[in-house]
Amino acid sequence: MITQEMINRINELYHKSQDEGLTEGEKKEQQELRQKYIQAIRANMRADLNRISIKEKDGSITDLGKKYGGIKEV
Repeated sequence: MITQEMINRINELYHKSQDEGLTEGEKKEQQELRQKYIQAIRANMRADLNRISIKEKDGSITDLGKKYGGIKEV
């Protein structure tokens, strides 16, 4: 999960990289934070897409999460 503090740190490191450059440790930290951010965005997007249902022309409801998202019925 991404916190506001992590987002703030990503922004701080970006601005520092533009102004004066980053140390190797800061570059590594920046890359790790960016990866966590991207993973969180992807997970949220998958969860949103898995909750979509479509009403078919015949009136039936197709749950796209079950059909395509890999969610198994229990």
